[in-house]
Parts: sequence; C-alpha cells; structure tokens
Amino acid sequence: MRRAIFPGSFDPITLGHFDIIERGTQLFDEIIIAIGSNADKKYMFSEKQRRSFIENAFKGEKKIKVDTYTGLTIDFCQKVNAQFILRGLRNPADFEFEKAIAHTNRKLSGIETVFLLTSSGKSYISSSIVRDVIRNGGDYTSLVPDTVRL
Repeated sequence: MRRAIFPGSFDPITLGHFDIIERGTQLFDEIIIAIGSNADKKYMFSEKQRRSFIENAFKGEKKIKVDTYTGLTIDFCQKVNAQFILRGLRNPADFEFEKAIAHTNRKLSGIETVFLLTSSGKSYISSSIVRDVIRNGGDYTSLVPDTVRL
C-alpha cells in the first residue's frame, strides 16, 4: 500500500490544501491528513475544530484519514507506516523552504517527499490570509471548503 501523510496545521484547511489532497488520492492508496501541533504557534481554531473541518470536507472518501501528531513528521510517518510525505507548492519561495525540509527528512529517514503544484486558481490562498480575512470580518467562504463555517 502506498501511504502518504499530508502534514500541516490546517488553521484552517483551505481550498489549496483541498486541491492537493484531492489530487493526491490519484497517486496514493491512502493519505493521512496529519494535523501537527507546534508549541510556537498560536492557533485561531482548536485542534478539535480543525479536525472536524477536515473530516467533514472529506466525508465518505475512503482513501482519506485524519490524525494528529506532535514531534517530528518523520517519526509520525514511521509510526503509521507512511512511505511518503505529500506537500503542496504555491510559489518558488515554498519550493526553497520545502526542499530543505525534504532533503533533511530523506537523509534522516529515507522517506520521500512528493510535491504537487497547487492549481493556478488556488495558488494565492494560504491559511494565514484566510485568518486575516476572518479577523477583519471579510468574506472568507470562497477560500475554504464549505465545512469551514463560523
């Protein structure tokens, strides 16, 4: 079985994330959306809310699982027997940042990272932009799956 994890904080999940996950189901037998916990981050949504947004967005999709983790992503991969890490790239800056992490992960664990380019119509969307729109009372609904509603 070709299992990948798609790690992130998903605060909240966006249509960019959704795009990568949906397209990733064509490449992998199973994708575990791995909600990471980072002590240095202050989240807008609780872990329970983020998990609910994701589970409801992929309700009925047999290839998608949702889990949470702390610590190194590669340790979580080994725990769940994932051979791949799936990551989305929006722009060249994402690539440079993600490339260094991918090289480190492969060096430490042998786990490969697979990159997918976010579809052009969604490449501008980020969770931080969505949070800013929400904080300022803007209409965020065209940036997130329907399951992300306040």
